[in-house]
Amino acid sequence: MRTRTTTAATAVLSCLLAGALTAGCGAGDAAETKSADELLDDANATMRALESVRIDSTSTAAKGGTVTSRLVTDLDSRCSARTVFSEGGSLEQIRMGETDYVRPDRARLEKWKPGGVTGEQRMWIKVPADSARADDGLSSCTRPFTSFGKAKKGKSGSVAGRPAVELTVTDDGGAGGTYTFHVATEGEPHLLKVVYEGADYETTTSFTAFDEPLDIKAPDPAEVVDAEAATR
Repeated sequence: MRTRTTTAATAVLSCLLAGALTAGCGAGDAAETKSADELLDDANATMRALESVRIDSTSTAAKGGTVTSRLVTDLDSRCSARTVFSEGGSLEQIRMGETDYVRPDRARLEKWKPGGVTGEQRMWIKVPADSARADDGLSSCTRPFTSFGKAKKGKSGSVAGRPAVELTVTDDGGAGGTYTFHVATEGEPHLLKVVYEGADYETTTSFTAFDEPLDIKAPDPAEVVDAEAATR
């Protein structure tokens, strides 16, 4: 009895020293024991609790044309983004609370106002954040990270060197299409990648730099044009 008790205590201690993350310790591998819906709910809760994250996305339309973006955000009110359009031009954005600073490059401005720009475009346009529209290319600092539909567990693999499991959800409402969520199975259950495949477009979104310090500042005032003041 003494030997059995000592052996059990040693096994428990080994699991604790290993951080209780090694397969075979405690309740075992969550990816094996939890359902697809539970895994996706855990991932979304983990993402909502983050203080910062980097989001890289590439969207390709079925009729041609690609939009690529990188967003660094505190998932609240501070974020910076750069979007590149395959049709030409790019758009930079810094959001500080209720204010957006937007800098389209020359090619992008030419699409809005042909012939209206000469030389290099370095100026930022200051506008209220609440004036942003869904079709203007600007990003929101927030992300919903909510579950929907019925998830199905797929194959295991890795994303950026981290073990992950695929969870597939078909969107029966809205625009339809299929989402494949790649959720980390070691350490925090971060959402690592989402692939959307629909009739009109396909999008791949990757998540990295979890809780890393943010260095987001407003542009140099000498390079800012206040849009509201200019129209008074």
